[in-house]
Amino acid sequence: MRMAMDLAQAAADAGEVPVGAVVVDETTGEVVSTGANGPVAAHDPTAHAEIVALRNAGASTGNYRLTGLTLYVTLEPCAMCAGAISHARIGRVVWAADDPKGGAVIHGPRLFEQPTCHWRPTTDSGLLAAESSERLRDFFRARRGGTVAANRR
Repeated sequence: MRMAMDLAQAAADAGEVPVGAVVVDETTGEVVSTGANGPVAAHDPTAHAEIVALRNAGASTGNYRLTGLTLYVTLEPCAMCAGAISHARIGRVVWAADDPKGGAVIHGPRLFEQPTCHWRPTTDSGLLAAESSERLRDFFRARRGGTVAANRR
């Protein structure tokens, strides 16, 4: 998760929402791929950190099925990313900060619990959650030009 946090910081430094993702083969401990949020720079609304990491993992492994791999991400996946995770057959997803507004795993549509979801990875959350949440809050606070109260004046 530490590597995902570093990728999130790199995304923030580039003006992107600070989310980073790492795909790991837990059997060998090998990092298979990484991804950082990049929709703005890529002009691609699908360039979320998870999607980038999944694409890179597919290219790295030569397979679109990523069964047995673990995805570490700094924010609870959204509906698009959760769908891609399911299609990729990722074995496990671990995220840092919950996303009550945009998350789709334990919030919102709870995609992996839907009867139409054909692959359900195991999930864990909370690893470095406070750090990830703080980074996200700081990023959006800076984009608003300070505090919400300051913007209301």
